[in-house]
Amino acid sequence: MKRLFLAPFAAVLLLRAAAPQQLERSTDAMGATFSVVVYGSDRASMNQAIDAAFEEVHRLDALLSNYRPASEWSHINREAAARSVAVSPELFRLLSDCIEYSRTSEGTFDVTVGPLMRAWGFSGGERHVPSPDQIREALELVGYRHMQLNARKRTVRFDRPGVEIDPGGVGKGYAVDRMVEVLRARGIRNALVAASGSSIFGLGKPPEEPRGWPISIADPWDHRKNTAQVFLKDLSLSTSGSYEKSFRAGGRRYSHIMDPRRGVPAESAVQVTVIAPRAIDSEVWAKPYFIQGCAWTAAHKPKSWRVLYCENTPGAACSWVE
Repeated sequence: MKRLFLAPFAAVLLLRAAAPQQLERSTDAMGATFSVVVYGSDRASMNQAIDAAFEEVHRLDALLSNYRPASEWSHINREAAARSVAVSPELFRLLSDCIEYSRTSEGTFDVTVGPLMRAWGFSGGERHVPSPDQIREALELVGYRHMQLNARKRTVRFDRPGVEIDPGGVGKGYAVDRMVEVLRARGIRNALVAASGSSIFGLGKPPEEPRGWPISIADPWDHRKNTAQVFLKDLSLSTSGSYEKSFRAGGRRYSHIMDPRRGVPAESAVQVTVIAPRAIDSEVWAKPYFIQGCAWTAAHKPKSWRVLYCENTPGAACSWVE
């Protein structure tokens, strides 16, 4: 009789012990808050995995920051106009990828956009509308062809003084992907990694939700409402909105999403969300799709990707690009 009584009781204890635990933590890096939610059965190993992911994002902050004088990125900006600068294999690969993104986006993603961002006050200083002459001068320094990479020597060289690279459109997405890789290597199978909510990766799925991690996309005209809900299962999501960093002047609003070809903020969209297999891709391509418009996006996006395009018309409904 004791065996008949204890066996079901032991089974209940095992079920309770096997129930997944949730652990959520965050850290600040790259001017953003990186949050991690993980599910697992061993709280100690979960904490260790998150520690390793946070170590990785802080390592990348020290590598890619253009605000830290000692970073490798800042070293390039200081020296590459005067001489060829040897860089680490990791940074060389990332800069090579940035060149390819620029080519395939027809110049609407450009890592050399730094002088334009500075001219408009988005890289420190007071935000303002620059004069036509100031825009023209900045445009002379902008263009991915000004950054010359030597694969054999693994060097970077700018072809003129004043060229400046800006990690703002690529760094957070790259960091999210690297954090996910670290979590995977530590045995984590179900996690959500987010960089200030603008670049997110859903690894696996949360308990009792087979579709993946539920993510609500805010209505760009009323952030109290949602315009869509999606589920991320081994997928990333990035959103770019003109409301994120903007200022008003002369009755108009100017955003930080800069068209590097024209030297002015893009205006065709108010918000674009991209869902793709990697966070670096979703973060990077949100800008070209924002700048190029809905028709160009439909013609150029990979078929498996999803893009939610919100036109810059107050009250207009957002639509998925087919």
